[in-house]
Amino acid sequence: MTILLGSIADDYTGASDLANTLTKNGLRTIQTVGIPDAALDLPDVDAIVIALKIRSVPAASAIFLASEAYRWLYGLGARHVLYKICSTFDSTDAGNIGPVTEALGSMAGADTVLVTPAFPETGRTVYFGNLFVNGQPLNESPLKDHPLNPMHDANLVRVLARQSRGGVGLVELPTVSAGTAAVKSRLYALRDKGFSAAIADALVERDLETLGAVALQMKVSTGASGLGLGLARALVQSGDVPLNPTTAADIIRPVGGLAAIVVGSCSSATLRQVEIAEQSMPVLRLDSERLIGGSDEISAAISWAGERVAKGPVLISASGTPEAVAELQSRYGRDVSGHAIEAATSHIAAELVTRGVRRLVIAGGETSGAAVDRLGIPAFLIGPEIAPGVPVLRTVGNAQGEMLLALKSGNFGGENFFATAMSMMR
Repeated sequence: MTILLGSIADDYTGASDLANTLTKNGLRTIQTVGIPDAALDLPDVDAIVIALKIRSVPAASAIFLASEAYRWLYGLGARHVLYKICSTFDSTDAGNIGPVTEALGSMAGADTVLVTPAFPETGRTVYFGNLFVNGQPLNESPLKDHPLNPMHDANLVRVLARQSRGGVGLVELPTVSAGTAAVKSRLYALRDKGFSAAIADALVERDLETLGAVALQMKVSTGASGLGLGLARALVQSGDVPLNPTTAADIIRPVGGLAAIVVGSCSSATLRQVEIAEQSMPVLRLDSERLIGGSDEISAAISWAGERVAKGPVLISASGTPEAVAELQSRYGRDVSGHAIEAATSHIAAELVTRGVRRLVIAGGETSGAAVDRLGIPAFLIGPEIAPGVPVLRTVGNAQGEMLLALKSGNFGGENFFATAMSMMR
């Protein structure tokens, strides 16, 4: 099998977000969980998105895993490889966006790697190097308080420079608006000055199309799903993409079984979604402190679900307000509290599947990664979109049998997201 586009995603919800974007823009796409086993029979596709869980691991581990994924994708003949990052640029000063970007650029023999988290469809724009979320600077938006990677600086040139060895330049909006030739000229100028990466501005989809066309002429790039949109459209425009015979109906054909939702995200959007869900389905809110303390909170949650799930979807939530999360972290530490919640929610998700759940929604990037790893699902086909950035996923090669899933980044989806997802998986 030979592919046109490869991608290395730094978490699982981001991977499905990108795979969804590529599918919508004309590429036959599959999402794998890590590098697939050689025995896994993958369908012929135009693009493969490898989902890793490297956003919050030590930089050396992130570089190693991303490098292995790059070698595998390169071996499939990928014309270009996109390192897919979060559109809110979640990354501490210790990494991992800068270190991984430089490592992949070095492996590819790239010059100055183009970097942009812009995705106007979801309200993320970059203007003179500053990241905005729905018109607010990132450091003033509700998204600044990520529990593992809080972002308190909207200037991405500064953010990326603090975690990079080489210099970080800027491709300003006037240059992007001038077209592909101007962008390429700017990148060459930055290369000659020794810059290893360049943040690129983008306010509208036309900007992403320009950046995608430029990136496609290089070996690697770094960006959110917006850059994936630009790359997909450039590939389609090249005439190298065959017609896609797979339909959305093929992906979401019924699988039967029970339905459940497991929530680990603490974003304001997810908190509101859980509140709305209480109006239409049973909701259990876990006690995070008892989870950390090693109590029987997990077994109690599984028992609670077992008494209700046969009658319809149930929702189990380990989320809390930013204030509650901050208090928990101050008492137990960020890593201990975060890992405890990931372990608990993944355990609950796996137990629900053993009890017959075959339609499963998981909210939260870290939560999704832990749950999918525990379930051992090797790959997904990409179905129709539930909300921008969140498609229905159909498992490929799953030992538990076919399932429909949705992996939702905490900040994505409208108030009725959970009910909408369950309706589409019916």
